[in-house]
Amino acid sequence: MEIKKIFEAESFVNGHGVEARKFHQDEYMMMVHLNLNPGDTIAKHAAPLDVRFLVLEGKGIVEIRDESKEVEANTLIESPANCGHGWRNESDSVLRIVVMKMQASTKK
Repeated sequence: MEIKKIFEAESFVNGHGVEARKFHQDEYMMMVHLNLNPGDTIAKHAAPLDVRFLVLEGKGIVEIRDESKEVEANTLIESPANCGHGWRNESDSVLRIVVMKMQASTKK
């Protein structure tokens, strides 16, 4: 059994200026914890992998393709490979998200 704790992973500022912690990576999946403070934004960008976002705390605006939706804690959002996605924290509290990037599925 292997147990990993998010806050034991080293913190860094990602390319979007947001605090991140990569706490898992293998040949199939990478998992990163993001901490978006009020006003933080992750510009819309595309990834060549399927991405899942699990909101752990707070609420924020997720953009996928040309759709925007406010989401809150305990919500899972799916973003297919090669489509643009981004985040905005317009609230007055922290938004914590786990990002799971995995090999693109073959289903259409």
